[in-house]
Amino acid sequence: MTSAAPLPAVILAGGRATRMGGGDKVLLSLGGATLLDQVIARLRPQAGALAISANGDPARLARFGLPVLADPLPGYPGPLAGVLAAMRWAAGRGAQAVICVAGDTPFLPADLARRFDRTAPPDRIVLAAAPGPDGARRLHPTFGRWPVALRDALRAQLQDGRGRILDFAACHDHLIADFDDDAAFFNVNTPEDLARAQHLG
Repeated sequence: MTSAAPLPAVILAGGRATRMGGGDKVLLSLGGATLLDQVIARLRPQAGALAISANGDPARLARFGLPVLADPLPGYPGPLAGVLAAMRWAAGRGAQAVICVAGDTPFLPADLARRFDRTAPPDRIVLAAAPGPDGARRLHPTFGRWPVALRDALRAQLQDGRGRILDFAACHDHLIADFDDDAAFFNVNTPEDLARAQHLG
């Protein structure tokens, strides 16, 4: 299945990076560029308009030249709030769905959008998965395609205090897009992860 035009995509970068000592994890250096530079470079060829989901002063991200979307609800409810911000932004652009990816995953799949398209039409949620070291399927819920028609339902769930991505997906019709290489979803959570990413790249 293919879309008539590339869908917009949002990079989820609103986490507080507590295991990295705080600050903007996506601005850490990897291979002479930031993690965010790496994610943008992999995502841009696959998507239409891009935006960044992040809280705080948007001026610190100005050099990337992308809209910065703050959480629409207070209290840092987690990545699902970033998904809601993405849905609202994409709906304002007239899109039927929006792709979301984690901002700390510099090796994300180059065929992410295409696999989502092949899995289901844009009126259904699609989440990514890949085989882990033991061969079992591992879900990567911060990589998904979200119909914007679900934005009111998502806001209601967040206001009810339920902030897990998989909980929301489980309440709605969704499918899983399977990828071959779990290393493509490697995310940088700790200084040790960043050191490992230097070798993986």
